[in-house]
Amino acid sequence: MSTTKPIVHLTERSLWEEAQAKGTYEISTRGRTLQEEGFIHCSTREQLPRTAAAFFADVPDLVVLVIDPALLDVPLKYEAPEPGAEEFPHIYGPLPVSAVVDVEPWG
Repeated sequence: MSTTKPIVHLTERSLWEEAQAKGTYEISTRGRTLQEEGFIHCSTREQLPRTAAAFFADVPDLVVLVIDPALLDVPLKYEAPEPGAEEFPHIYGPLPVSAVVDVEPWG
């Protein structure tokens, strides 16, 4: 998998606003923190609609964080949730807000 193409992370606008004030984003996925999960779940652009439908269908006011992997200061790994499954990008550490190059509304 390419680590130069931007990756994306779907989140609630309020959580992103809190992260901007703090300087780092530490939510792994809906209802789970980086500390609980061990990494931040991300997607490719192509995977995003399925991720949104599976985990965020009933959540209003979502934003897409567009992340430049070259600006990360922590490891990025593409991993499958189970053997043989599709690989998703995972960020192993806090996401610096400076690595987020765009924020787009979702939905």
